[in-house]
Amino acid sequence: MSAASVEERLAQMDNEEKSCSVSNSGGGDGSLDRLLPSVSMGISPRKRTTSQCKSEPPLLRTSKRTIYTAGRPPWYNEHGTQSKEAFVIGLCGGSASGKTTVARKIIEALDVPWVVLLSMDSFYKVLSPEEQTLAASNDYNFDHPDAFDFGLLTHTLRKLKQGKSVKIPVYDFTTHGRQKEWKTVYGASVIIFEGIMAFADKELLKLLDMKIFVETDSDIRLVRRLRRDITERGREIEGVIKQYNKFVKPAFEQYIEPTMRLADLVVPRGGGNMVAIDLIVQHVHSQLEERKLRWDMAALASAHQAQPLPQTLSVLESTPQVRGMHTIIRNKETSRDEFIFYSKRLMRLLIERALSFLPSQIHIVQTPQGEDYVGRTFYGKRVTGVSILRAGETMEPALRAVCKDVRIGKILIQTNQDTGEPELHYLRLPKDIGEDHVILMDCTVSTGAAAMMAVRVLLDHDVQEDKILLVSLLMAEMGVHSVAYAFPQVKIITTAVDKKVNDVFHIIPGIGNFGDRYFGTDAPPDWSDEEMDEPSY
Repeated sequence: MSAASVEERLAQMDNEEKSCSVSNSGGGDGSLDRLLPSVSMGISPRKRTTSQCKSEPPLLRTSKRTIYTAGRPPWYNEHGTQSKEAFVIGLCGGSASGKTTVARKIIEALDVPWVVLLSMDSFYKVLSPEEQTLAASNDYNFDHPDAFDFGLLTHTLRKLKQGKSVKIPVYDFTTHGRQKEWKTVYGASVIIFEGIMAFADKELLKLLDMKIFVETDSDIRLVRRLRRDITERGREIEGVIKQYNKFVKPAFEQYIEPTMRLADLVVPRGGGNMVAIDLIVQHVHSQLEERKLRWDMAALASAHQAQPLPQTLSVLESTPQVRGMHTIIRNKETSRDEFIFYSKRLMRLLIERALSFLPSQIHIVQTPQGEDYVGRTFYGKRVTGVSILRAGETMEPALRAVCKDVRIGKILIQTNQDTGEPELHYLRLPKDIGEDHVILMDCTVSTGAAAMMAVRVLLDHDVQEDKILLVSLLMAEMGVHSVAYAFPQVKIITTAVDKKVNDVFHIIPGIGNFGDRYFGTDAPPDWSDEEMDEPSY
């Protein structure tokens, strides 16, 4: 398929829209009119969906704060709200038309690190016992709009577009039911949503920035469906053909094929049409470029000068003991053994200080002498520690030493060397962490980007903002201000705050690369102070 033929096909579809309306066979409650906007005679040519977002300035100054707006969530504008949404591609087409293949080829050609593939198959409704019996005998219509949970699907896609995490059901096609465990997925730069009814709901259509219809010959789709259902889903050939003739083919003609008119682009032959896929990729790249927000590193370095430190910050008292330990660990001549020893001492003091901010209540106990003692006890469900890998792990022993049976979670965030954006690579959090008070641990915080993303992850897992305590051995003023602005209820605890950050975002005077000094490893010469231990800006 040439680029010219793609445009000819689009023009032909526009002309068809002007001259006719879609006929809905069957009617009744399951008709297309119930789901889609009505189509009037003489409809004007369809406008292509494009982003109206303009490039935002890389730095936003307010009366109280200066913040940067580049990167995936959590980056905020001057009002403290998210500065951009994901670009959502909707892929529609008949059963076995090659939608997933097209989606995967788009992902490969896009070559962007954060893409979510959301399948409509995950959102089949939970079947009643009677419906389960019908499904077992191939008499349940899985190709009808009523078979899908559009409410959950729309809610999920909307949250993903906003950059939030979602829980997606895992559907078992062998048992025709949802599995107990749901999977957690995060928002991304691009979301590809594919399904046979991808264009069949008004609210879903509003969330799609680009709509693509995959057009494949019906004979090819039948052959593919036979192969898939027999080899992958353990079905009998008679049952597959029965289901196809009774439900799949009529549903395609009534509900799916008419939605082709809504598409911005029709892709004949599915995944084999690389010309059409290249056109899609070029359009998405142009949209991402419009939405991309750049940050000014030099401006960031001086953004918070002369601003008072926030009230949510607590700095360990600079006693001669604390200052003496800082003298040792900041000294570049200090041996690794001494660096580890005095870092651990500081970590213990830091964790003890953080625990003093946990809620408590009066608790009366009886002493061995038979007297009452009016004391205090922790008032909450649990305390959980979460370390930002890799340096944050070094604080876990200090937390375990003072918190009996504490649960530990881990988050790995690294900096993309091309974009300078923090990227979430690994996540392991305890179950039901949303009920806990969380101590978020990192050894150094420069600009605060990794800490901000880690806090955003905790919020996405339903941890309350005022139950998060960020603890760090050393922070730069820039990082303190950034975290405090984005999350004003998070308590920040550290042993020291340095004023400056240099042009490569090393804290000045600083402590060096904490992870390398602690673990005895050498960082590549072009890596920043925190790219291995925070490991982000």
